Amino acid sequence: MNIIDLHCDTIYLLEQEKKGGNLYKNNFSVDIEKLKRGGSLAQFFALFIDKSECKDAKESCIKLMDRFYSEINQYSDHISLARNFQEMQENKDKGKISAFLTIEGGEALKGDMENLYYFFQNGVRLITLTWNYPNEIGFSSSKDEYVDKGLTFFGTDLIDEMNRLGMLIDVSHLSDRGFYEVADRTKIPFIASHSNAREIKPHRRNLTDTMIKVLSEKGGVMGINFYSDFLGDSHMGMVKDMVAHIKHIRNVGGIDCIALGSDFDGIGSPVEIEDISQMDKLIFALEKEGFSFDEMERILYKNAQRVIRDTLK
Repeated sequence: MNIIDLHCDTIYLLEQEKKGGNLYKNNFSVDIEKLKRGGSLAQFFALFIDKSECKDAKESCIKLMDRFYSEINQYSDHISLARNFQEMQENKDKGKISAFLTIEGGEALKGDMENLYYFFQNGVRLITLTWNYPNEIGFSSSKDEYVDKGLTFFGTDLIDEMNRLGMLIDVSHLSDRGFYEVADRTKIPFIASHSNAREIKPHRRNLTDTMIKVLSEKGGVMGINFYSDFLGDSHMGMVKDMVAHIKHIRNVGGIDCIALGSDFDGIGSPVEIEDISQMDKLIFALEKEGFSFDEMERILYKNAQRVIRDTLK
């Protein structure tokens, strides 16, 4: 069965840990060998920005982007950039995995629309608007005092421009008010690339039932995050907890708003699904819980594929 995963931080780890290997084979949870074994159709690779670690967020992002291109160019027989649905299909026809390029942490734009155009021209097709800090776009979900603080004026304009360009707006890590302001403003589907259900696991990073309904009504998807803190009470990211979130989201927003957003290589806990090659563990668990083949296909790749087709240019 095909897999589309909407979020991993592998490029960041490859750049941080020089001896960690390469994109073809490494000690992390995502590499080309593991993607092939797992049946991956497409992997979204985040250029992760922690502004506490860098002097210039844009320059740090460019450095990661250079590493991304170095890796996929080196292994171009196996993986290629995709910027839209058509390119993903062309890669599939050639037997290649598609790599979608994303930015996690909109501070890389430095509040300047010209930087959005720069990254768009260089293949970025999704921006996670915030990480754990407020930035020029809006406020994050990291603190209670940010809950009722939303988008800036630049953030509102950014939504319009991302709509025009055909880019995915990602609200994972965004404040509650920011979520609703994005939903009110966007004319095309938006996503929460790696977020779970707050009703199952009370955490600011997860979506409330109302948010799930709004996201679904807008034609968006939410990617199930494998990090234990967003799943349940175990110290490990457990498959049974993933299934509990999936069942709840299906009941609230319908089967068409569920996708995968593992957060592999950005997770601070062990995971029962140790790497991207082991997605069969989730498939078996869903099958055991009575999910149909069609439902599993939608969760694993078809819902994400639809959003790619309907949004990206």
